[in-house]
Amino acid sequence: MCGTGIGISIAANRHPNIRAAACTTEEGARLSRSHNDANVLCLGRRISTLEESFRLIDIWLATPFSEGERHKRRIAKMG
Repeated sequence: MCGTGIGISIAANRHPNIRAAACTTEEGARLSRSHNDANVLCLGRRISTLEESFRLIDIWLATPFSEGERHKRRIAKMG
């Protein structure tokens, strides 16, 4: 967590096998997991209230990777 979630996502994504996503909406949290298999959730404390952040965390943790072929190919391209 940082001010916007963007800075920490950039820092986290510098490391191998990290797929960090800065999420500000419920849909973004779902899609980051189901389409991109994100394994790090980055949140912005200046952007979201604590309650909103907890909601995004719950959604993110409850959403599985879709295992879709196009999503697997995308992840493979990320290295």
